[in-house]
Amino acid sequence: MRNARVAVVLGLMIAVALAVGLASHEAPPDSPVSSITNPGPLGLKALFVYLEERGRDVSAQTSSLDSIPSGTRTLVIAAPQAQPITKEEVAALERFVRGGGTLVYLSPHALGEHQPGMEDWLHIASGALPGTNHQGLSSEWVDPAGVTVDVWLPAGALRDLSLLRVARDRSLRVEHEDAVPLAGLGGAGVLWRWGLGQGEVYVAAGPDLAENRRLELLDNLRFWDALAARGPLRFDEFHHAVITRPPLAQGLWVFIAQSLAVGLVYVVARGTRFGAPRPVRMERHRSSREYVRSLGWLMRRAKVEAELLPELDTGLRRLMHERLGIAPSLPDAEAARLLEETCGVPARDYLDAKEDLLRTKERTPIRPADYARLARRYALLERRVTGRGDDPRE
Repeated sequence: MRNARVAVVLGLMIAVALAVGLASHEAPPDSPVSSITNPGPLGLKALFVYLEERGRDVSAQTSSLDSIPSGTRTLVIAAPQAQPITKEEVAALERFVRGGGTLVYLSPHALGEHQPGMEDWLHIASGALPGTNHQGLSSEWVDPAGVTVDVWLPAGALRDLSLLRVARDRSLRVEHEDAVPLAGLGGAGVLWRWGLGQGEVYVAAGPDLAENRRLELLDNLRFWDALAARGPLRFDEFHHAVITRPPLAQGLWVFIAQSLAVGLVYVVARGTRFGAPRPVRMERHRSSREYVRSLGWLMRRAKVEAELLPELDTGLRRLMHERLGIAPSLPDAEAARLLEETCGVPARDYLDAKEDLLRTKERTPIRPADYARLARRYALLERRVTGRGDDPRE
């Protein structure tokens, strides 16, 4: 009978663990949608928030492009893939541009799959791969999947710009006779301008210029600053249509898990103990002083005083920088003067401690007593910097 109860309890515990595992959800992967609500590396939320914080007139277009609000100066369509842009919307976009508006079309990476209407109107075709170039970056690992392209024609929104950072997996061509490539690398163009009526269309080979992961690289952000400075700027969100629904069986799994948990509590409450309760084990922990003594003995045994001496001054200068704003790069005399002005520590005290440290460092070997003396001097200075001591010489 007792073995049967144990088997029941173990079976219920396994069932609860299984139910909880099935009901739990892993963190969703980064969304690839180029939406202003996506904070992931491929989203545009950082750009939208940045322009808002700068006081620019930015908003979202959450309805069809058949009717673009009057007063809109620039419309951004960022690689929509959920819904195709219809012929009626293309006609409305053409009227908008001919009337003096600016359209920025960030093409999806895969041509011919998501937006055939826009590609037919703009005459977009695939181009050669740009290759590899990390000009302007401190390291190629800042953006290993990207490429630096040159601004060939610094006109319009690219005035005074020189380098842009985009993905290196494709380029494109706009095959209108009056379309002009503005930026690219070698023979691959990644950003084109097409003048239409009183307005203009910028066509980019992907949403790379606006993505969160590349927004701050090179001149990408300045491009958007120039566009937003023209007037009201709207982002098309209607054709992203990001819809998430919870799984249909989630409520069922939660109900099963709750039922199993209630059953387990009942079995434990009504069952018998597996054995007598054990007495609570009293543990005596070592005191802080014992730890300090052990650490001091270990340091003396290792003979690392010479390596630790410079850390005393480095730690104090770092504390002076954090608490008092005294830069670590300043000369010792200037730092001592500022220390005396800000918190009343005599400049001579700091300079004497630094001279004592340098003299001690030149000795070989350095005695533990010398290190202890210097550590105490610097500790007293740190107490005064942090406001915990009236006089560092006490």
